[in-house]
Amino acid sequence: MAKRKIAWSHRANIKLFEILDFYAEKNKSATYSKKLYKKFKKELSLLLKQPEIGTKTNLESVRGLIVEEYILFYEVTSEMIIVHSVWDCRQNPDDMRII
Repeated sequence: MAKRKIAWSHRANIKLFEILDFYAEKNKSATYSKKLYKKFKKELSLLLKQPEIGTKTNLESVRGLIVEEYILFYEVTSEMIIVHSVWDCRQNPDDMRII
């Protein structure tokens, strides 16, 4: 079996860059944004060995991986782990869209 790879959906990429850009602007430095991105990558790399560690969601094939105050919603297939969205838990949950 080939090794799974991590893929970011278009929506997840947009959310990720919005979050990283927000902190870069707020802090007038990219230092925290870089740290946060590394943290996301580190936590996602755990999924390559243990893809079921995330919390189950209402969507059958989607799980959520908690990283600090964010949830990375992902789906596991035979070939890849697809990150569908990044959710900041400090936002209004009524606005949440996973896929």
